[in-house]
Amino acid sequence: MATHEENLFNNASGKQFEYGRALRQNLTPAEFVLWEKLRSRRLGGFKFRRQHPIDKYIADFYCHEARLVVEVDGGIHTIKMNKEYDIERDNVLDKLGITTIRFTNGEVIGDMVNVLERILGYLTSPRPSPLGEGEGA
Repeated sequence: MATHEENLFNNASGKQFEYGRALRQNLTPAEFVLWEKLRSRRLGGFKFRRQHPIDKYIADFYCHEARLVVEVDGGIHTIKMNKEYDIERDNVLDKLGITTIRFTNGEVIGDMVNVLERILGYLTSPRPSPLGEGEGA
């Protein structure tokens, strides 16, 4: 059985941890603004991590309890090659039982109330137990 830490990082490499650490030191303005709303359990009491390694990826923000990744996408994500990468990445995370929701920099900067409502709506909505856990097992 996987330990909590293995499950938390899904076998991320040491290189991913180093990269995540570097990214935490250089948040974009939109990431910084959203982090101020998510950190220290400020949104509904849920714990978020920033620039968190998961498998071979770095999640902008990750709530392990809800298995939710929140991504803040800049203009570079509109380029075809990057859109395809994001789709592949989201599919890999989905197979790990992790949902990804995405917001643009503009949404975060210009409509924070809606962004937080959408995140909180996901966090508080009932979801099926992963792998049938808790269903008479």
